[in-house]
Amino acid sequence: MQKKYYLICFIFFLGLVDTVAQQQFAPLNDDYYHLIDRYEIVRGRFSEDFHVAIKPFQRKAIINLIDSIVADRTIPLTHQDFFNFSYLQNDSWEWASKRTADSQKRFLKRFYQKPSDFYSVQNKNFDLHLSPVTSVVIGQESASSKLVWLTARGIEMRGLIGKKVGFYTYVTDTQGAFAKYVNNYANDLVAIRPGYTTESSVVPGEGLAKRIKPNGADFISARGYVSVNPIKQINLQFGHDRHFFGSGFRSMLLSDGTAPYLFLKMSTQLGRFQYVNLWAGMLNDQIERNVDAVIEKKYTAIHHLSINLSKNFNVGIFEAEVFNRPGGSFDLNYLNPIIFYRYVESYLGSADNAMLGFDFRWNFLKRFGLYGQFMLDEFKTSEYFSKPGSWAKKFGTQLGLKYINAFGINNLDLQGELNLARPYTYSHQDGGQSYVHFNQSLAHPLGANFMELLGIVRYQPTQKLTLYGTLQYAKKGLDFDGKNWGGNIMKDYETRVRDTGNFIGQGALVNTTFTDLRASYMLRHNLLIDARLLMRNQASAIEALRQNTTLTTFGIRLNIPYRQQVF
Repeated sequence: MQKKYYLICFIFFLGLVDTVAQQQFAPLNDDYYHLIDRYEIVRGRFSEDFHVAIKPFQRKAIINLIDSIVADRTIPLTHQDFFNFSYLQNDSWEWASKRTADSQKRFLKRFYQKPSDFYSVQNKNFDLHLSPVTSVVIGQESASSKLVWLTARGIEMRGLIGKKVGFYTYVTDTQGAFAKYVNNYANDLVAIRPGYTTESSVVPGEGLAKRIKPNGADFISARGYVSVNPIKQINLQFGHDRHFFGSGFRSMLLSDGTAPYLFLKMSTQLGRFQYVNLWAGMLNDQIERNVDAVIEKKYTAIHHLSINLSKNFNVGIFEAEVFNRPGGSFDLNYLNPIIFYRYVESYLGSADNAMLGFDFRWNFLKRFGLYGQFMLDEFKTSEYFSKPGSWAKKFGTQLGLKYINAFGINNLDLQGELNLARPYTYSHQDGGQSYVHFNQSLAHPLGANFMELLGIVRYQPTQKLTLYGTLQYAKKGLDFDGKNWGGNIMKDYETRVRDTGNFIGQGALVNTTFTDLRASYMLRHNLLIDARLLMRNQASAIEALRQNTTLTTFGIRLNIPYRQQVF
């Protein structure tokens, strides 16, 4: 059945020979997408080409947004804004309405003809953009004499074939040694994987890694997809990548903090409506297995309806179903793109994990963006209204505000965000239904049983220099004494400590304060140097859980996002 599922997807793409012009998508990158977000707020109305909560965005849509702002002479803009516009246009120059500037400094005349591409070809039958990817980071953690370091090298490629099929691929080979708090987080992920050996490791946001003694990891990152538009209103993607639903730094619905996964995505846009179907093949690595055995499969079927109720107010409705079947087969009942998945689950008489969600975004006064999400993982009337602290009150929520050009200071952007999830949210009876891929949460990296406050400052004092500050306070209840207090979403909720009286922070309470200060300077297109100071304090009544980290790093990166690791 699993082979039939993949065969259906493949034949579906091959059959779309009469297609319109294709699209590629800008890779997920928090710094990059903040620029797009701030200019939607400054413009005062939503784009007609994409819906703000569904990421990634199409490159052509980003260019159309920038063109509309430049054409609107009533919007006050700074030199930094025009620099950002030029950067975004050069990054997707094949979609620009006007010819973008050629490189002033070329390499052997043929390379870097455009600032963004090491090598490019463009004619009526073929469009290709090829660039190297590299990163070097070195630093020192105060509590350790060992260096923190990372090296990565790879390639990024995108293009169009006959203006009918778009494609994208990205691959890097990376080695690194991370800070102690990152290693502790990774070790918690590995601990529940009984099939792994001491030679195995894991990196947050990535897949399996090979351990490098004493505290390093060696791993490969790879993403890629093909994209077609059978008609103007519908886009189809098939490949291996991540997705993000929401307007915040975090997402309580679907985040990009896991390893990439196999997916088929269908996006239908009709004016102020956008309907997204996402079918994904996940990995359930919570089953004991031999080291060389194939990891058990699980699947997620998601749909999201986004509606622009007005020019600056958007709402979305989200539904997800996580399921597995004997032998790793895909249940074709979930391929129906316009059915209520909860009905399918009941119809099948299954115990699949169904979740419902809601999100909204309101941009106002050309300065503010108010957003929020609510994820409901379980709803039983008897549990919600008659049993205080019931374990079945499983939900997560988010509320945030973005303030652009804060206090009248140009290019100073502030963001505040509250996230929380009650105990046992996102968990299920076994790993085949938990909201997890490769033992990493598909929503918030803290899982469940937590409350988090975030403050983010972004300031661009000059065209090439940007300053970032990320402040986090989080309280989370961890498991102890072998009991399941609801924070680890990979555990069976049937092993819960109690049915009632549950509250956020129960178990071994840990309070974390996190400060991340960074300065990034762009030497040339997508070539940045970063200087970072990170301070993290983890306090608890249990001495073994206490930890202090002060980390300084310096790095240079080309065509690669900054690795946040805020948890």
